[in-house]
Amino acid sequence: MPIELKMPALSPTMEEGSLAKWLVKEGDVVKSGDLLAEIETDKATMEFEAVDEGIIAKILIPEGTEGVKVGTVVAMLAAEGEDITAIGEGAVPALLLAPEIADKVATSIPAAVPVASSAAPAIGASRIKASPLARRLAEASAIDLSTIRGSGPNGRIVKVDIDGATPASMPAVAPGVPAAFAAAVPSIEPDIPHEVVKLSNMRKVIARRLTESKQQVPHIYLTADIHLDPLLKLRADLNDGLAERGVKLSVNDLLVKALAAALIEVPSCNVQFAGDNLLRFSRVDISVAVSIPGGLITPIIAGANAKGVAAISSEMKDRAERARNGKLQPHEYQGGTASLSNMGMFGIKQFEAVINPPQAMIMAIGAGEKRPYVVNNALTVATVMSVTGSFDHRAIDGADGAQLMAAFKRIVEKPLTLLA
Repeated sequence: MPIELKMPALSPTMEEGSLAKWLVKEGDVVKSGDLLAEIETDKATMEFEAVDEGIIAKILIPEGTEGVKVGTVVAMLAAEGEDITAIGEGAVPALLLAPEIADKVATSIPAAVPVASSAAPAIGASRIKASPLARRLAEASAIDLSTIRGSGPNGRIVKVDIDGATPASMPAVAPGVPAAFAAAVPSIEPDIPHEVVKLSNMRKVIARRLTESKQQVPHIYLTADIHLDPLLKLRADLNDGLAERGVKLSVNDLLVKALAAALIEVPSCNVQFAGDNLLRFSRVDISVAVSIPGGLITPIIAGANAKGVAAISSEMKDRAERARNGKLQPHEYQGGTASLSNMGMFGIKQFEAVINPPQAMIMAIGAGEKRPYVVNNALTVATVMSVTGSFDHRAIDGADGAQLMAAFKRIVEKPLTLLA
């Protein structure tokens, strides 16, 4: 009996992916642990490993196919000695393709292997198939599940179906809302020379999540100017002492530690809004924004409050490098209790970052620059940077945000506390 190889869920939130590249071909013998394919998710390109051993009998989804739902049969694996020519004489079971790619895939599958219908079964009055997460999201958004066609296994309604749905009490586009605000694609291409660049999965997710953040999360912004010279001096002294260990601290490493310390001091900002509840975290996991080709990813320094600056530096360098190579594991970029985004290296003086849900705050770091500044009641020229905290006002009051900004400023200006 052949074994179905299905599109794996490579992260807790993954619902579809792109089959970027097959690493095997039909007729190849594979064993457990062999790499079968490269799967592109919204954050990284990850490897799909074989669990069983056998012979690749049929490849059903060609490489380069996008929008392949989790659970879709992508290939058939035959046991050693099994007649692989018999595989595919009937319909391939449980081929869970998104409707928009079913036609494309059908043309690439041999005629002997008909594609099962991708249409979801009719929704009867008895039971609506939906994932627990989809049910919670639908309830929170007043969405009638009976009006939704599920794209998951066997017509099951999943999160992505809810994301594109409209509450029953609202029209598809509220009157007076500009079309550009409700739709991502203009109805008519501009009469200007241009090229059309297809969005990657990562860019699609970034667009969707940040739009949701600005539409659903009430942002409040608080800005402070910070005297940076004491931190720069400490960094230089520490790097002199750590040179023999091959460790070189960046300003960002010290700011990650400072934000973690400030969040421990002001726990009312180390929180997450959760409907009728507020989650208050006892550990600080800092997501650090890293620019990569095609988008942005946020590797996490877990337990940053309990780690030394050298450990943070080493971990950050490793994760940033692997992020740029698409080699991060899901647990290394999913989660986090707060974020830090630094654009100072680009000479940006000050900016307001968009909160990354479900987190409730992000600290935006501007460039350190020479400015007139009062130090010890005397006007002097000092290195000063502007930082702006973005806070989810549902979870964090302005006064709490102000306390966090004050704590962060004090820690950076008296950085020896980072070594305590």
